Amino acid sequence: MIYLLTLAIAATRFLPHPPNFACLGALGLFAGCYFAGRKAYLVPAAALLISDAVSHLMGTPGMGFYNPMVMAATYLGVTLAVPLGRLVRSRASANVNWRRLPAGALAASTLFFVVSNFGVWLGPWYPATAQGLIACFTNAIPFYGYTLAGDLCFVAVMFGAYELSGAKRSTLAPAVAHTA
Repeated sequence: MIYLLTLAIAATRFLPHPPNFACLGALGLFAGCYFAGRKAYLVPAAALLISDAVSHLMGTPGMGFYNPMVMAATYLGVTLAVPLGRLVRSRASANVNWRRLPAGALAASTLFFVVSNFGVWLGPWYPATAQGLIACFTNAIPFYGYTLAGDLCFVAVMFGAYELSGAKRSTLAPAVAHTA
């Protein structure tokens, strides 16, 4: 399931969508809730890497490999959703705490916004000054709305589809044991 989910999310980046309206934050939350150990961190990073590699080979504008500092911040921002997913899970029953899920999506979007834009500021586009930092974050505000909308939408789709599917949660018990 992990491999199929990773490939499916990587493929969604090639569908038409508003900027930053992506599944990656939701995937990190999902992986944090349902996958045990380090695999959970590899899932969103692998989905991003696969789509970046394919888009680089295809010459897709706005995607692919770019400034290493910005890429590192982007990958870090995506994988920070995994520990948030661990927090969304209820410790007592090893099930998703549905009341925490919207807050988890909001936190994942916000962390991605802060970390990725800090990387953009450190990249080649803004001066390394307080005014450059303010300009970077100010210019990124419209993208934050798309990131948040995408995370909320895809969290509802991914978690809802998984719960409705009745899939066995054999990976939950080890995931809880490793993080408790």
